[in-house]
Amino acid sequence: MSETSSEPKGKPARPVNRWGIGTLSVIQLVLIAILLIALNYLASQYFSRVDLSRSSMYSLSPATKGYLKDEALKSRSTPVKWIMAFRRSSPFYERVRALAEEYERLSDGKISLEVVDPMRSPDRAEQIAETYGISLIRDLLIFDARTDESAVTIQNTAGTKTLNPNVKLVVADEMVLYHTDQKGQRRPTGFRGEDVMTARLVESIEGKPRKIGFLADKSRINSEGPNSPWSTLETTLRYQNIELTPINLSGLQSIPSDLEGLALVAPRYDLTDEEIAVLDSYWKRSRASLLVILGAYDTPPKLRAFLRGYGVTPRRDRIVTRDGERTISTVRGTFTYGIDFLSDLSGQATIFEGASSSLEVREGAGDLINRKIFPTGLILAGDGFWGETQFGEGQETFDPQEDTAPPLYLAASIVRGAMASDEYAAETSRMVIVSNSDFLDPANQRAENLDFLASSVNWLVGRESLAGVGPRSLGTYKLPILQAQVSFINRVNLIFFPGFLAILGGFIWSSRRA
Repeated sequence: MSETSSEPKGKPARPVNRWGIGTLSVIQLVLIAILLIALNYLASQYFSRVDLSRSSMYSLSPATKGYLKDEALKSRSTPVKWIMAFRRSSPFYERVRALAEEYERLSDGKISLEVVDPMRSPDRAEQIAETYGISLIRDLLIFDARTDESAVTIQNTAGTKTLNPNVKLVVADEMVLYHTDQKGQRRPTGFRGEDVMTARLVESIEGKPRKIGFLADKSRINSEGPNSPWSTLETTLRYQNIELTPINLSGLQSIPSDLEGLALVAPRYDLTDEEIAVLDSYWKRSRASLLVILGAYDTPPKLRAFLRGYGVTPRRDRIVTRDGERTISTVRGTFTYGIDFLSDLSGQATIFEGASSSLEVREGAGDLINRKIFPTGLILAGDGFWGETQFGEGQETFDPQEDTAPPLYLAASIVRGAMASDEYAAETSRMVIVSNSDFLDPANQRAENLDFLASSVNWLVGRESLAGVGPRSLGTYKLPILQAQVSFINRVNLIFFPGFLAILGGFIWSSRRA
């Protein structure tokens, strides 16, 4: 007897609800689209830029960032207009545009950037040329910081037309460093776009450069040729919109009132009693600035007495150390902490080549505080150095009876006035003394020392916002590749790599066919 088996009856299959699935899919797509739009909006409003280039070529220096936050820019009622008229084929187009956009971004709306390609927008280029009186527009930047409807060009009594003091131009060649080789070919070797752009921004806002009187009859600094200590000093100050104006102290009854400060560099001959009186009268003004750069071991007596009266005494010694049988006068130093205008350099090491003498700095002396005089050490010599008073006699060793023991300062500042009062801080007199003039020699230049010089001068003229680490010039590099290596790279790019991709593609196609 056969058994009959019956399969259990299940529930009938439910029909597919295509409308429900479709509706759910549409809702999901809409929600994903809304999420993506929201994420893109948030990313466009709240983001952080990171410069991953090798030498941070698209980042602005701390000094430039400080100026973009300064009241000179923030208090403006109208933004500074920047017009970048560059061909896109220019080799520096992308770099200049990235820097200009970074200025605009960090200015919080106080810089308005317009980028124009003269080749693609000839009508706009012609309009700009007519507005600013330029015969030809080709790879230049225009900085227009006018706050009123004043004319772009000004005509003097002689009939010569010049640009408005608040309008500045930068041509591309000014931002490029060139070198002429032995064959007479001029090749670009570096790029200093931020240096030039910040300098022109300051110039356009201030309208005219600030002047510092250079005591030419008392300073003994080599000024011959483009690569001279004078050129280093003048160029460094010019990029801070400070004009170094030579004057003679001899015969002056008083320091001209249009000068923001005085610079005395490497004095070899002493000042007369009358000249010291003029200098002292200037220093006792409600607002005065002195930059004193001394040569080692030979500070004139009356100048030394003048500085000693305000808490800083240049010693008659030479800072040295020993390395085996050798006497080394190249000094390693460190920037001290607690100095506002050196905050970016605090704790950083530096090297002063050439001859350096030590400075005695009477920080916190009661008699000076009573007179509202505050000297401060700025650069401290490293361990192992001492002040040798018998330098040059050979086999120098430290003698505690004659030589100067640490601490040894290479630079110091002096403030006279109510330094701690916010109300009267701007009316203080300021001085910076450096006991080494050889650091101005192009052969001895170091970036941190030039930053120190620029920061010190900006502090002296009351422009602390530009103090700090300055821009760096970007160099060009050559790869020493042999001809055989070039041939190998070409074979890889033209034969091996395309062949590998072709084989990989054929393998994938064969797998899918199978």
